[in-house]
Amino acid sequence: MRIKKSIAIQLIVAITALLVVPAMVAGKDLTIIHSNDLHSHLLGFSPNIDYTPFRTGDDNTVGGWARIATVIKDLRKEKDHAVLVLDAGDFLMGSLFHMISREEAVELRLLREMGYDVVTLGNHEFDLMPGGLARIVSTAHRIGRMPEIVLSNALFSDESEKDDSLEAIFKKGIVKPYTVLVRDGIRIGLYGIVGARAAEVAPFASPVRFGDTVQTSREMVRLLREKEKVDLVICLSHSGIWEDKSRSEDEILAREVDGIDVIISGHTHTMLDEPIVVNNTIIVQAGEYGKGVGVLDAVYENKALRMKDYRVVRIDDTIKGNAKINNLIDSYIEKIDSAVLRSRELSFYKIIAETDFDLMIEEDESSLGNMITDSMRWYVNRYDYDESDPLTRVAVAIESFGLIRDPLLRGRRGDVAVCDLFRTFPLGIGMDDSMCYPIITFYLHASELKKALEILTSIYPLKGSDYYLQISGLKFRYNPNRVIFDRVTDIWIGDEERGYEPLDYSGSNRQLYRTAANLFNATFLKIIGGFTMNILNIVPKDREGNPVADLKKARVDMDKKRPGIQELKEWIGLMEYVKSFEDADGDGVPDIPQRYNGKLGRIVQAASWNPVSLLWRGTWLTWTAFAVFVLLLLLFAFVIRVIVRRVLS
Repeated sequence: MRIKKSIAIQLIVAITALLVVPAMVAGKDLTIIHSNDLHSHLLGFSPNIDYTPFRTGDDNTVGGWARIATVIKDLRKEKDHAVLVLDAGDFLMGSLFHMISREEAVELRLLREMGYDVVTLGNHEFDLMPGGLARIVSTAHRIGRMPEIVLSNALFSDESEKDDSLEAIFKKGIVKPYTVLVRDGIRIGLYGIVGARAAEVAPFASPVRFGDTVQTSREMVRLLREKEKVDLVICLSHSGIWEDKSRSEDEILAREVDGIDVIISGHTHTMLDEPIVVNNTIIVQAGEYGKGVGVLDAVYENKALRMKDYRVVRIDDTIKGNAKINNLIDSYIEKIDSAVLRSRELSFYKIIAETDFDLMIEEDESSLGNMITDSMRWYVNRYDYDESDPLTRVAVAIESFGLIRDPLLRGRRGDVAVCDLFRTFPLGIGMDDSMCYPIITFYLHASELKKALEILTSIYPLKGSDYYLQISGLKFRYNPNRVIFDRVTDIWIGDEERGYEPLDYSGSNRQLYRTAANLFNATFLKIIGGFTMNILNIVPKDREGNPVADLKKARVDMDKKRPGIQELKEWIGLMEYVKSFEDADGDGVPDIPQRYNGKLGRIVQAASWNPVSLLWRGTWLTWTAFAVFVLLLLLFAFVIRVIVRRVLS
């Protein structure tokens, strides 16, 4: 009897072991390769002309989609388990390649050829307006070569027809709110979102709006978990990681929404060498422009995803490019030459200047920012300045830091090619539906010029680098310790060639100053008052001082003999300006002048707590703040006096 009982116990133990062991070893490996903010940087940079995709060890360029394709292909071969390749948005806009995206869907087709499974849309996918994005997606869909696209929080207008073509793309399921992939028996739900900060800098998405990311994510997680019965949820989030945790949208998302296993983050161009883990959610982001791709190795076991390893593969000259992808890119270069550049006597790799130094972009007065804004004044005055009417001369040009995308690096030879110069300022679309931002001109009072400069002194510190300004025709000094919106203390108008003179920016100066900006920045200047309780209210005016209601009418016409407005494009102005430089060394190629090798003193910060500096030339804001301070000081003194009397009595 005891023997039978012993045998029974052994059988129970054996059966239990057979049941338990598979559960313990049933973990399934999964590798996620991810990127974000590729911005049409198909070639290694900088400069593109140094990029040699089929040779290693001979250049200092980074990025290049042919190299990324090699990494993806090699990792797929290396892994004996499921591999997903994902992108968190802004794959568009940033080089000459996006100039033919509406017709060729260059980026989407290449991403598919490279092995991407699912991508989401970022704010820059909307730069060409809803109709332009619809054309790109429709082209890729018609050709039949594109990764799946997911976006969950796009809200379309019932009143405007401007987003109907894009809404139709969503309704047809070409762009989906989510998708479910099955890999090695694992059901994986993926959805995409555009964050609040990204939506702020997507004015041309209108009338499309973007819903709250937390609310949307809760709905998506519930739908995917309960209806689709997925094992894992991955969010492709074009929202971002910020140093200030109270503003770090993807960390807030992970904290507020349960059930997201992985957030593939984008928008902030952050290179995370190690994931951030919040509320059991793994957050990763891989920088910008294809300089690196993230590789997350994980295991799915016991109904949860556990990270095993994470690394960022740097995309550089140690990686040999994929020949098929590179050949496709070369074919697109030929199309760019024929469709975009040839009519302007340019070509993709044409050398139009030389430089002995790098022209950098930074959150400060920058050499590249100075050159770009100078080119705007020069270009408009070349086409639209009447010498008999001095007021028609453009006195001031303004550019925002966020639109200057790449530095202009000397590289191995110091040659400046069209493709490299274009990447410094590549964005936008015109009001005539042609690519890239046109230049808008309007007139402002000196007091309004000061308000524009206060964007840099007061909004930039609160909102980040997109709101830093580069300027031409002015130089100014400001004290960051002064009252917000009244930090500019001195302004001079002029330039380095003719000299500067003090600008009277008081309300009594009613002179008008012609100002140049691109369409994006002109639109922002016009609405900045609404963001600041009308404190920084700026009203664009015409030559007679009448408000300009429609900025479309303020575009500069480069050929008044032709019907309509032939938009003066900022990127073409930059090309023409650089081509106009003197050939200093006599080799037949213009040289970028040494004046752009460093700062010119146009933006000077003079921090001081000196009372005179804090109050001097103050507006009502400063004096109101000072009055409040004095009242509080008197109140404090009164309270202390009362306390002392009571103690002494």
